[in-house]
Amino acid sequence: MAVYTDVTEPQLSAFLADYDLGELLSYKGIAEGVENSNFLLRTTAGTFILTLYEKRVAKGDLPFFVGLMRHLAARGLSCPQPVESRKGETLGELAGRPGAIFTFLEGMWTRRPGVAECRAVGGALAGLHAAAADFAGRRPNALSVAAWGPLAAQCGEASDRVEPGLFAEIRRDLAEIEALWPQDLPSGIIHADLFPDNVFFLQGELSGLIDFYFACDDILAYDLAICLCAWCFEGDGAFNVTKGRAMIEGYRARRALSPAEIAALPILARGAAMRFLLTRLYDWLTVPDDSFVTKKDPKEYLRKLRFHRSVASAADYGLDTERA
Repeated sequence: MAVYTDVTEPQLSAFLADYDLGELLSYKGIAEGVENSNFLLRTTAGTFILTLYEKRVAKGDLPFFVGLMRHLAARGLSCPQPVESRKGETLGELAGRPGAIFTFLEGMWTRRPGVAECRAVGGALAGLHAAAADFAGRRPNALSVAAWGPLAAQCGEASDRVEPGLFAEIRRDLAEIEALWPQDLPSGIIHADLFPDNVFFLQGELSGLIDFYFACDDILAYDLAICLCAWCFEGDGAFNVTKGRAMIEGYRARRALSPAEIAALPILARGAAMRFLLTRLYDWLTVPDDSFVTKKDPKEYLRKLRFHRSVASAADYGLDTERA
């Protein structure tokens, strides 16, 4: 469910009056995503996406996100573009929420990514990192390693309701991750949430990236580690080395990984699994069952965390050690 704020036709028509988008033909909610309310708009000028930003997205961060998407598109990366109003503004207010209209991106996300899709995502991620290198905006990652300890403490002993002994296991892993977390790797703007539902494919080709609302400054290789977690595990929980190899090869074809980045990949992937375990766990424990926020099973990322804990080197992700 991804429509948390209802919009009436009169409200939407009044909002659209500030834009040169013709007459409203139809609109409907989009049941994808978990953070914002999204609507598919059809007007006499074409098809667009309306996004209303809910409480979990800080209003002060919106200019960063909008500016980043514009910057990336100007450098050739396919992503939705904000539509300006007649006043030259990209952000407005609708139904008591900040809102923006974006161009429509053709394509669909894949429920069962294969090797080719993983290679394409690796290349697109490296392309994003390169395109964002000269973006002037900055946004610290509020969900990076420094935030995980406090988030785990908020979950506390209640974590054991998900699995006995989970809180102690998290604390042990956190202590090791914090001690081993790299401090001097190349950093820049990362997507930080490039899951399959944020990547569109059209006729077998990657057609664009969406949902930049976790984008921030952090370690570039950490973004790759997030993608390894999100794309390269099978339904039974096993890591697919062939997919991992394809993703890393796709990334390295567009941006070289330094020896230090390669050596750090296992701890970065372990951290990525911890990040999504903790945010899912927090929602699982604190968000009421009848709320509109979609709660995801934290155990999926507990299993991934345990896998990454056992990894000896980046070769276990399929990296070609001879080339490295």
